[in-house]
Amino acid sequence: MKYKNVEHVQTALEAAEYICSKNIATVVFLAQATQKPVLVEGPAGVGKTELSKAVARSLRRELIRLQCYEGLDETKALYEWEYAKQLLYTQMMKEKINDVISGSNSLSEAVDRIANQEDAFFSERFIQPRPLLQAIGSSQPVVLLIDEVDKSDPEFEAFLLEVLSDFQVSIPELGTHKARNIPFVFLTSNDSRDMSDALKRRCIHLYIDYPERELEMKIVRLKIPQINDRLAGQLVDKIRKIRELDLKKKPCISETLDWAQSLIALQVEDLSTEVVTDTLNVLCKYRADVEQVKARIEKIMN
Repeated sequence: MKYKNVEHVQTALEAAEYICSKNIATVVFLAQATQKPVLVEGPAGVGKTELSKAVARSLRRELIRLQCYEGLDETKALYEWEYAKQLLYTQMMKEKINDVISGSNSLSEAVDRIANQEDAFFSERFIQPRPLLQAIGSSQPVVLLIDEVDKSDPEFEAFLLEVLSDFQVSIPELGTHKARNIPFVFLTSNDSRDMSDALKRRCIHLYIDYPERELEMKIVRLKIPQINDRLAGQLVDKIRKIRELDLKKKPCISETLDWAQSLIALQVEDLSTEVVTDTLNVLCKYRADVEQVKARIEKIMN
């Protein structure tokens, strides 16, 4: 399946339970058309990771995820040799060694004969593919999510440049593996560090900010269908006012949905100052943020 146009992207993603703006849909469509990766930046919780999941669902593709972290290297992202399996096979085939070295006139010749068999132990049967090799080697088109790439080291980012430019990887013992199907690639970043110009140049850039009021209302109605319109409007308006404060961690759409579910669980039908104060821990992740919201609660409620 492929997206036919920008409008088709929006309707397909909505069917996959992801409400997006026209800007987001345009970037997704152009990424498909140009086969370029998408670098998605923005605050935590605005739906960056969920976008790639929705694209995978709407295109009926497998999602392969690489979670980045400090210290991640290409071995953990690309492949690993199954040394235990190699050792097991070696133990099982000990009796064959005599057949291989039979007739050797010197130790050097025996070693050469054994060395000629090394390809049997450095083959794909002993490789454990990691996300990048899984995506490149897949017989079907997939969606590749490289999540929180800003948490990885600059050295790993440099390694990604080659992979994302040519969609191929080199395994010294086996040669170059070229993508059978170019994956639909998403990279997400929470802006913990700046991405290099080289990486950005290879990607289509997308910044997902806090949603506009009507878009956030649509998301709440889609994800929490049992909520009534009055309560949905109240909580979205209060969330937007709270975001105007200078908080360490502003509540995102994920907190909006958590709050909506909490209010329904408490059987709240109308937001009051008391209810907002009692449920602030659902919205705010730091004590200082909770205290700041409480100090301005009258302004928020007006």
